[in-house]
Amino acid sequence: MNHSKIHLEDGGTSARQFRSAVSLHSHTLHSRETLTFINRLAKSIGPIGAALEGGKAKYESRHGSSLDLRRAWWTPPLAPRDAWAVEKRQIECRLGVKALISLTDHDDIEAPLSLRVLEECRDIPISVEWTVPYGPTFFHLGVHNLAGDQARGIMSALAAFTSRERASDLVCLLSALAERKDTLIVFNHPCWDENGIGHEAHVKVATHFVQQYGQSIHALELNGLRPWAENREVFRMAREVGKPLISGGDRHALEANTILDLTNATSFSEYVEQVRAGRTDILVTDQYREPYAMRILQNIEEILQDHESHGRGWKRWSDRVFYTCDDGVARSLTTLFENRIPASIQFFVRAVQLIRNHRVRQTFRLAFPRRQELAL
Repeated sequence: MNHSKIHLEDGGTSARQFRSAVSLHSHTLHSRETLTFINRLAKSIGPIGAALEGGKAKYESRHGSSLDLRRAWWTPPLAPRDAWAVEKRQIECRLGVKALISLTDHDDIEAPLSLRVLEECRDIPISVEWTVPYGPTFFHLGVHNLAGDQARGIMSALAAFTSRERASDLVCLLSALAERKDTLIVFNHPCWDENGIGHEAHVKVATHFVQQYGQSIHALELNGLRPWAENREVFRMAREVGKPLISGGDRHALEANTILDLTNATSFSEYVEQVRAGRTDILVTDQYREPYAMRILQNIEEILQDHESHGRGWKRWSDRVFYTCDDGVARSLTTLFENRIPASIQFFVRAVQLIRNHRVRQTFRLAFPRRQELAL
């Protein structure tokens, strides 16, 4: 029997009824984040369109070929230990309970593997956000707590499927993952039409995906970076397919995950057992309820900040955006534009950075609905 309960933050009282809070689904500098969404934004948001056109024109004049955003990606600013510390600080200092943290980079397990050499992180689960091609689109599965001695081999098998899309392998891969009782498989942001096939078409295909492979999928995610209207659709999908709900903050910048799980488990394996039995308690923090557009703008501003202590020395935002050139070599924007970023892009970045000013922030706050209403 599946039972999922939603708790709203109330000064930590809800969390302190439990022993632990679980932070699932957050990213480090090991994730590659696609930039193809900018093409869609450019059509509807003038400043983004102008910045994109300026960048394309300068790239073409400098390199003699067209700029193709399918070759471009960016990386989140935080190193693995910094990302782990952000989540731990919120849970232990703000909520006052034990922290269980699972970092999930896109198709990469290096973050948890590197953290396990540290005494304070030796029990962190080895987890990944796996990209699964499916029909006209793709989905993301959070695969948490891989067996340590098999993790690299499993990741190689998952990556091979992502690159070649052989449907016959997916049943075998999911079944093998689910066989291990300590492993948790979550359908991340199932109602997000990330590939742009049309919302109704996406939800239909996603529902079919869960029905087809549901024996190996343990829960559907309420996502901390998606609007509540979309998360409400996940409620309906979960009821339709008979799966529990689970949290997933999807942190990419500096803000800690805004949706967490609460549990009386004191280890990640105990928590997995509880979820696989169909029982979950989800905490929606006050920060999640802030105006959605304001939160996204804040995340963009944090990504565009300079990070002087960046784990790989990529201090400027342009050091963390990459493009695969015609010769097959990936280069940062700093390198591509020889430290002279096009004026239109600089203008856009400076405009976003105005949000650091308290008065500008308050103006934006007034321009958006004050809070997301969490009606089910």
